[in-house]
Amino acid sequence: MGGRGASSGLSDKGKKYGSEYTTLHQSGNIKFVRYNDSGSAKPPMETMTNGRVYATVNAKNEIKNITYYDKHDKRYKQVDMGHTHAVKGVQTDPHTHKGYKHDEKGTFNVSKKEANMIERVLKTWYHHINRE
Repeated sequence: MGGRGASSGLSDKGKKYGSEYTTLHQSGNIKFVRYNDSGSAKPPMETMTNGRVYATVNAKNEIKNITYYDKHDKRYKQVDMGHTHAVKGVQTDPHTHKGYKHDEKGTFNVSKKEANMIERVLKTWYHHINRE
């Protein structure tokens, strides 16, 4: 059921489940992915792996988003990097959006825990791309 095609294995657009993204690297529970259909860094809405965190990479090999998923494997939080967004009237980068769609529960400054994850993701990605 649903747009991702959970029952049929196909999305509403006729795409096979799992074909929207290319995995570039994986480190523990963090999977580095790139969206296949454009140069934009569109983060996944859902996951099939409990506890997964996705780092979405754009066409320039830059980390643009880190997304977190709830116990139902639906996105509940996204940390955006590389562009500013107003948080309490102040342009902030990075920043966190809460909610499934993107910002339905607000935009916030990153927490200490999120800052630690950003550091871990950037360090892991830096080491990965410099080994190639």
